[in-house]
Amino acid sequence: MNPGLIDLFAKMKKTAWHNLKTAEALAKLRTQLSGLSPKEAERRMAKFGPNKLPEAKPDSLLEIFFRQFQSPLIYVLLGASLIFFILDDHIDALIVLFVLVFNAIIGTVQEGKAQNTLNALKKFVETNTTVIREGRELIVPDWEVVPGDIIVLQEGEKVPADARVVEANQLRLDEAALTGKSQPVHKDQVALKGQPTVADQVNMVFKGTYVLTGSGLAVITTTGMETAIGQISQKIVAIDTESPLKGNIKRLSRLIILVFIASAAYLFGHAWLTGRDLLESFEAIVAMAVSIIPEGLPIVITLVLAAGVWRMGKRNALVKRLQAVEALGEARVAAIDKTGTITKNELVVRELYVGGRFFRVSGVGYQPQGRVLINNRPAGFEEWPELLRVGQASAFAGSARLAYIEDEDRWRIAGDPTEAALQVLGRKMGLERDDVLRSKPIIQKIPFDYQVKYQAVVFQEGRNKMLAVVGAPESILALATGWRRDGRRLQMTEARRKELAQIFENMAKDGLRVLAFAEKKVGGKIDPTKMPKLDFLGFCGMRDALRPEAARAVRKLQAAGLRVAMITGDYEAAARAVAREANIFLEGDESLSGEDIDRMGEQELESKLARVSVFARVTPEHKLRIIQAYRRRREIVAMTGDGVNDAPSLVAADLGVAMGRLGTEVAKEAADIVLLDDNLESVVAAVEEGRGIYQTIKRVVLYLFATSSGELLLIATAFFLRLPLPLLAAQIIWLNVVTDGFLDVALAFEPKPAGLLKARLEKARAYIVDGAMAFRILIMALPMMIGTIWLFEQYLVFDLEKARTVALTAMAAFQWFNAWNCRSWDRSVFQINPFSNRFLLAALAIVVSLQVLVVYHPWMQFVFRTTALTAREWLLALGVAAIILVPEEIRKFWVRRREEKTAP
Repeated sequence: MNPGLIDLFAKMKKTAWHNLKTAEALAKLRTQLSGLSPKEAERRMAKFGPNKLPEAKPDSLLEIFFRQFQSPLIYVLLGASLIFFILDDHIDALIVLFVLVFNAIIGTVQEGKAQNTLNALKKFVETNTTVIREGRELIVPDWEVVPGDIIVLQEGEKVPADARVVEANQLRLDEAALTGKSQPVHKDQVALKGQPTVADQVNMVFKGTYVLTGSGLAVITTTGMETAIGQISQKIVAIDTESPLKGNIKRLSRLIILVFIASAAYLFGHAWLTGRDLLESFEAIVAMAVSIIPEGLPIVITLVLAAGVWRMGKRNALVKRLQAVEALGEARVAAIDKTGTITKNELVVRELYVGGRFFRVSGVGYQPQGRVLINNRPAGFEEWPELLRVGQASAFAGSARLAYIEDEDRWRIAGDPTEAALQVLGRKMGLERDDVLRSKPIIQKIPFDYQVKYQAVVFQEGRNKMLAVVGAPESILALATGWRRDGRRLQMTEARRKELAQIFENMAKDGLRVLAFAEKKVGGKIDPTKMPKLDFLGFCGMRDALRPEAARAVRKLQAAGLRVAMITGDYEAAARAVAREANIFLEGDESLSGEDIDRMGEQELESKLARVSVFARVTPEHKLRIIQAYRRRREIVAMTGDGVNDAPSLVAADLGVAMGRLGTEVAKEAADIVLLDDNLESVVAAVEEGRGIYQTIKRVVLYLFATSSGELLLIATAFFLRLPLPLLAAQIIWLNVVTDGFLDVALAFEPKPAGLLKARLEKARAYIVDGAMAFRILIMALPMMIGTIWLFEQYLVFDLEKARTVALTAMAAFQWFNAWNCRSWDRSVFQINPFSNRFLLAALAIVVSLQVLVVYHPWMQFVFRTTALTAREWLLALGVAAIILVPEEIRKFWVRRREEKTAP
């Protein structure tokens, strides 16, 4: 390796390129404006590698399949299966393994489909760039550029790597995907002082951003993973976030293991101390292991989530991970990126101040449909002649082109967004650019100059030659000696100039980007360096267009109990204005800037979050800190975004949501859910779906744990009463997998209750089994244990096999009745329409038929060690099992009474 290159590499890692002058940057990179030689480029390619971000290899179906087993509950079940194999109970072992494999297949199919859909969204387009090598311009693939290469920046092209600007000619870039700033960024080659953020490094260009207008040269400083985007990619890899459901299941699994170990140790110790047969106690412990582990839980949760994913798919939301939808249901905070998520990343003129009056401009984004309104009525040129002059100046502005893309059903632009917004304004006034140019041909065009901050055209209007100027308000006001109102020219007094300056300041405080219009009759072409005195026409205020559904979606999220916060790289005033329009920034809310966050410690930031609804001028690092602060407050956070700068926070949030059409590939890779239609209301639909799924999971967990608890109490009670095991391991598996399996899947299809979004949001808990559910489990498990042990003792005096068959049938019947108990938290079984869940009726018919087979079919009798029952024994088992309805009906009655008393 060339020692010089090693030294160069070491220096590059520590260099603040924005602080260096052009000559210093070139010298440090050991290059010149004529570029590198081909041999030197090859040497640097060997040292620095291709200008690529490492692309993760897609998981194979086999890898996805084995990932489904990464759960403590699955490990417990695998352990139970192994114990059965050791005890030569192969049938029970195979039954448990079948459940686990079936669950893994369902999860694999869903994740595989999501992965394929996401791959189809990617745009595998290799872009090229123009480099200068040995004084010649060459077009090479982006991945071939190396540090020290001189690249040519041209309108419409993508920047291939991070680079220091060395020449700039009216150069403006779109950096929204990287910084979140919706406005174009002017670039120049002047060295900067201090340590500005990426968004403020105006002498640098960054990989993945686009040249909007102008041209320039830049020297590549970093490539691949060393670029700003590469650094963000590295941060994503280091972030590990666990979904709420996954954490709940993990904690629940640990609790199950602890309860089993404690129960087993107690039983074994009791047997040892009392001289009981240790083999008998071991059999009881194995039976307890089978009873306490809800074998059907993994498969029913997978089915519930898969059904939710399918429903979300019908709403144009691609769910990449099964547990993602449920996480939205538990979300307490919706952190929403502004540019591209709340807004369309399309500048639009919203307000005009012309002829001494304010006008409102309607319309959405770049769509040319809309009107200029005054007092909510259309404003005409006859009544307001200065509007015509402003409309003409807008039509003349720049060279941006507007086109309708039929396949995408949207308007797109080529060129500068500000100029495009002005042209859209002209079209809303009925002034098509081409028509205006034909009737009033341009004589002279003066492009925008960042020194004087305006652009101008001289055009022919009848026999007159007119000068129209558009630019920064301070520049235009400094040149104005008159102003126009009602078709007349008035003198620009100092008082009027101050009044106009105040109007401009107020518009800017409202978050509008303000431009000023002026005109002057001239004799012909003018000297651009000697602009004549002008007549002021008015101001226009523009901002990033709000998505049509944004405010509506935000209100729905707030009504659902979520706190909505907006995060953006834009300036604070503009951010507050957009947030106010979107109903996010409410009375009493506060905003924080990136500088404010830098000055705060973690605890101070956490304490501020409850009152802050707008975060402005933030970097990806700030976004990550904000999300992590919410999570430290134990608040479940859903983050939506579309840009590269959103990726770390999308990964760090409990749930990341990316835009599918306008979102960057990095954001879509980082997210859990991708909105294929970019519609923010799909998030609202996902929240509703998630809450329905959360309630469904609680319902099936209640049902399964009531069964497991009843079986555990039954076995423990029989052991302490020195009775034989009332149920064998195979019979317990039958109850847990077959009887419960059909019924809990049917409960998963229970219709969603009305008003899920308006229902009171439950407090986030570490365990899905809370105190209220534990009480319900207890009052369901006790009747199961008491009724079954009584029946078992009644028949034990005659025949052990008969007693176990009656106990098995009674426990099965308890599950049949208990499924109806679990349909609702507060509504009586007798108040719910039995036909509203036809799946439950079908499941009930199936499990009753299967139970009859277990009792009467010879092969099933052999496997499960059962014997035939008489009609009287069936009726007795059913009668005892029906008792389980009584305590739950009493509880529901008191719940309804309490809710009636507390209702407003």
